[in-house]
Amino acid sequence: MPITTLSTPILTPLVVLVAWSMVMWLWMYITRLPAMKAANMKPDPNAPSGEQMSTLPANVRWKADNYNHLMEQPTVFYAIVLALALLGQGDGINLTLAWAYVGIRIVHSLLQALVNKIEVRFVLFFLSSLALIGLTINALRVVFA
Repeated sequence: MPITTLSTPILTPLVVLVAWSMVMWLWMYITRLPAMKAANMKPDPNAPSGEQMSTLPANVRWKADNYNHLMEQPTVFYAIVLALALLGQGDGINLTLAWAYVGIRIVHSLLQALVNKIEVRFVLFFLSSLALIGLTINALRVVFA
């Protein structure tokens, strides 16, 4: 089947996580720009990476931290979901695991952006990682069957 006509349910959670990443990007700038203005901050290209932003209030930085987190492990999620879709394995338990991963990551984002309880975030990250490991094992089973 040509990829242009590929349709599989597992692509929906992938698109939802991309959309959520854009929500976090917007939230980051909606909070960061006014905080920078209130601090009379002028971006300095010569300042070490992150130095200026570290002076902003923690509740402002949490959104940027979470956006950065959404650019890390979820890239593995995108790759494995696309692999499963191409392998024709985008339904059943894989679809459930994909939705679990996305749901947990959204809850993780909200928790980090609003209250940033690290212990709870760790549990959520661990649970989302288990879903990702499950997806990976399922793809390996198909590839090496």
